[in-house]
Amino acid sequence: MSRDPELAAWLVRQRGTIDQRVLARLGAAAPGAAAPESEALRRFRSFAASALLRGRAVEPALDGLRADEERVSTLLGAWSDAAAEVAGSREEEVRKALAPLLSRFRGALRSTTPVRQKSGAPRTVRRAVMAAIDRIADSFLAVDALSGRIIDANPAAGALLGTTRDGLLEANLAAFVPPQERERWQSELDAMSEGSEPRRFEARLCDGHGIALPVEARITRYVTRARVLALILARSR
Repeated sequence: MSRDPELAAWLVRQRGTIDQRVLARLGAAAPGAAAPESEALRRFRSFAASALLRGRAVEPALDGLRADEERVSTLLGAWSDAAAEVAGSREEEVRKALAPLLSRFRGALRSTTPVRQKSGAPRTVRRAVMAAIDRIADSFLAVDALSGRIIDANPAAGALLGTTRDGLLEANLAAFVPPQERERWQSELDAMSEGSEPRRFEARLCDGHGIALPVEARITRYVTRARVLALILARSR
């Protein structure tokens, strides 16, 4: 696929408008904000924006997602149609760009369905925790301890770093760290990949304009089947 950073930025900017169209389309059938299907849509948006920005699609991040495949497919279809409608004269262009990404995401979701079925019903408590993280004032980042790739974030992290939550996903943490402190942050990630002891330290992040932001950070380790995550909670100093 070809790079289209303009379309990627447009999708991020129009997220609210597109979501309103989706709600209008689905009505009472629309999933709640904490539902696993809504989380699947958030991950697809991040996956699509990243693919369009880079000109290549990485494997969709589906770790821990236990959503109904059919409901997710319906929601993604409604979102794609809504995005095309909002695009107006660019409707066909948007549909053409999103079609292969929808197909790849659905395929990845389908291939993980047996695992989710064996794992049992979705856990209401876990969904409630994720919804609570989205509401806290401190910045939350879940980072792959080996690659440094941001797997998840909350809106507060986007606000702190001058972007959106979706704008953070799939980016490398180093892009939001002052050059002189990247070695420090890398050492903290390395510590999480090697041990489980929680850590607390003062450091700096930077926003999209390169402005250094002093933070107090707490970092803990979380292990999934596929990777080790560094869970970072950062508070402005």
